[in-house]
Amino acid sequence: MFAKLLTIVFFVILVSQLLKSSSQFLDNFTYNGFHPPLNLISLQGIARVTPTGLLELTNSTSHQTGHAFYTQPIRFKDSPNDTVSSFSTTFVFAIHSQIPTLGGDGITFVVAPTSSLPFVRSGAQYLGLFNRTNNGNETNNIFAVELDTIQNKEFNDTNDNHVGIDINSLKSVKSSPAGYWDEKSQFKNLTLISGKPMQVWVEYDGLTHQINVTMAPFNHDKPIKPLISTVRDLSQVFLEDMFVGFSSSTGLIKTKHVILGWSFRLKGRAPPLHLQSLPKFIESQYKRSGDTPLTSVFIPVSVPLVFMISLIFLACFILRRKRKFTEKLEDWETEFRKNRLKFKDLYYATRGFNDLLGSGGFGSVYKGVMKKKEIAVKRVSNESRQGLKEFVSEIVTIGRMSHRNLVPLLGYCRRKKELLLVYEYMPNGSLDKYLYNSSEATLNWKQRITIIKGVASALFFLHDDWEQVVIHRDIKASNVLLDVNYNGRLGDFGLARLCCHGTDLQTTHVAGTWGYLAPDLMRTGKATTATDVFAFGVLLLEVVCGRRPIEIDNESGERALLKDWVFEIWREGNIMDAKDPNLGTEYDQREVEMVLKLGLLCSHSNPQARPTMRQVLHYLSGDAMLPDLSPLDLCGSEMMLETHHELSEIGMLTGGSSMVDSVLSGGR
Repeated sequence: MFAKLLTIVFFVILVSQLLKSSSQFLDNFTYNGFHPPLNLISLQGIARVTPTGLLELTNSTSHQTGHAFYTQPIRFKDSPNDTVSSFSTTFVFAIHSQIPTLGGDGITFVVAPTSSLPFVRSGAQYLGLFNRTNNGNETNNIFAVELDTIQNKEFNDTNDNHVGIDINSLKSVKSSPAGYWDEKSQFKNLTLISGKPMQVWVEYDGLTHQINVTMAPFNHDKPIKPLISTVRDLSQVFLEDMFVGFSSSTGLIKTKHVILGWSFRLKGRAPPLHLQSLPKFIESQYKRSGDTPLTSVFIPVSVPLVFMISLIFLACFILRRKRKFTEKLEDWETEFRKNRLKFKDLYYATRGFNDLLGSGGFGSVYKGVMKKKEIAVKRVSNESRQGLKEFVSEIVTIGRMSHRNLVPLLGYCRRKKELLLVYEYMPNGSLDKYLYNSSEATLNWKQRITIIKGVASALFFLHDDWEQVVIHRDIKASNVLLDVNYNGRLGDFGLARLCCHGTDLQTTHVAGTWGYLAPDLMRTGKATTATDVFAFGVLLLEVVCGRRPIEIDNESGERALLKDWVFEIWREGNIMDAKDPNLGTEYDQREVEMVLKLGLLCSHSNPQARPTMRQVLHYLSGDAMLPDLSPLDLCGSEMMLETHHELSEIGMLTGGSSMVDSVLSGGR
């Protein structure tokens, strides 16, 4: 009995030792200052630990590199083909430059396959990570967060004071000027080379692949909103075992880079640092006895020179900045002065047009914050056939509209050959990404019918319920934006035109997007409320079917119209077979069927057969019953043949594939 008990105890001890041995890869550590013994920190280059406990990566010498790594490997992946585990790190750093306005070059937090980076042969602009030959190589297996104080155009750097996320290259996948978002969601700048300690948090979520980088002044709570956030799967970058540490380099300007404290954790949040215990970074220690003779000779000569260079630099900066924000206000714009926004305000609101929301043939849309309100700024060319004065007049007039299902147009800005339209920001983006993008959450039927009713209400307001008739001319899923509650709001009035009630719109130019253009619009060039209804009908089919208005057959390569596809399914049997398979099971079958038939009716080739938006609203709200339609009632074969013929005439089906997604902008 005793022998058996002894065997069990021995087995338990053996298993615990094996588990302890295998757990060496699940590392977490905390350094509240770097005090001896430091047997788990390896130093290379000119890196050293000072007597006061600072991890000094560079020591005010030019063109040098310093590395510091945790010597134990971290097991980020359980197997070579597994995903990278979540991890988190935080550290406090400080950078001090001999010249207050110039730095060289920066610090990176780095995850690398080795703790010695043997392939590095140069520092300078490569931050001690790469060199001219290997920068950008996928075989580097490097992930880094850079705190860069030099602007290198070859790396598309944001400025000379920025933070970036780097993967195998110093061309950051995402970057931002250094700073943080305070509790009022206002952006506060931080100067990396100020010599003041600052704290950084780097977090990676192994499930969502989201990378967040946050920074703040020393002794400041961690901001709720990260400075940089992006989604990148690091599974193809990391090996099973990797090393974590820091890299730094200096250029021509003598700069000191130090780490005051550091913690790291795999599969969890990094342990908080005890900030009051960290060593002090006092730059009166900057002067060394070995540097004194050179410094005493150099200073009397260099100070006047540096002062003159600084004055020239300042003058050039002021002139350049003045030219950058120069705007010309023409006489005719005085009546729209209160609707015109300053380019400088939009530039700073969007952080230099840095946060891109989307782009296309129309231009680009950027997110910004102005007066504590989130905005979306659309930059488009104003080179159009319609006079700019008339265009701005219409845009300002449309800006006076107010409806719960319209995206508010806050104003405009005109500069050089650009026109900037400023809208209220919609946090849930555009409808199209929920219909076609499998990575986004799928909309249920209740959400979809609410969006449909909202857009219908907005169109009725534009056509019938406002002081003038507004013909939108570009109704499509990407122009339907979703607010915080997923209500549909119709936006983008870049192609909209006005006319008085009871009159026709005077234009003979086709404008809009392929797949939404009514045959009568392509035949006559005249946009009407009926052509808007046609586009709305196509949108109804998109929302119910989860398909694009034009799709290419994988086998034949031919392009097919969504409305023809739905009609053919209806003619062959059950129209419900056209519904989106991702719709789930919780929906009203009669309502879905009604919307499909209403979509076909609205997109009828004959404009006289289409209902008005007033009638559409009655159908959707249940105040009126949609007529009991059959395929024959819609004259299906004639309708499809006519549509096909109209598209063929303008080269739609015989042209290049690039035509499918293009926007016909010649209508302005």
